[in-house]
Amino acid sequence: MRGQRRSFQRATVLSWLLLVPLSSWMVAGCSDGGKSGSATSSSARPSGASGSLPAGAIGVSAGGVTTRVDVPAESTEEEYFQACHAAKEWMDGQGSAGEALIEPYLKMVQAAGTGVAGSWNQRWADLSPARQAAVIVAAQAAANQQCG
Repeated sequence: MRGQRRSFQRATVLSWLLLVPLSSWMVAGCSDGGKSGSATSSSARPSGASGSLPAGAIGVSAGGVTTRVDVPAESTEEEYFQACHAAKEWMDGQGSAGEALIEPYLKMVQAAGTGVAGSWNQRWADLSPARQAAVIVAAQAAANQQCG
């Protein structure tokens, strides 16, 4: 009986050791990373982006706006809602709607000399790539009326 219990305990520990990293990998793989269909791939890096990102991880539009940062977005639920709500308010004031407003909104955020509500009152250049990705994800959600 004792040998069976130890064998079961070892199997349980081994299962957890394999399961936790695997599930973390799977969850991270579900993030779209803020991808935008209108973004073009570029090796250009906006200021504030980490030099450790691989070439092509930053998507820059023809107008020079960062529209994609291929890292998992990093924000709390409250921060996400704040960024999404700020983007939605800005978009609602533009007289048009939808995905066509994502790039102009991101351009405004990135050009602001001081932080705006949609970037948690931090300048774009001061945000980490993961936080930049979160701003992009929130802007996409706002354009699609998905702030929640």
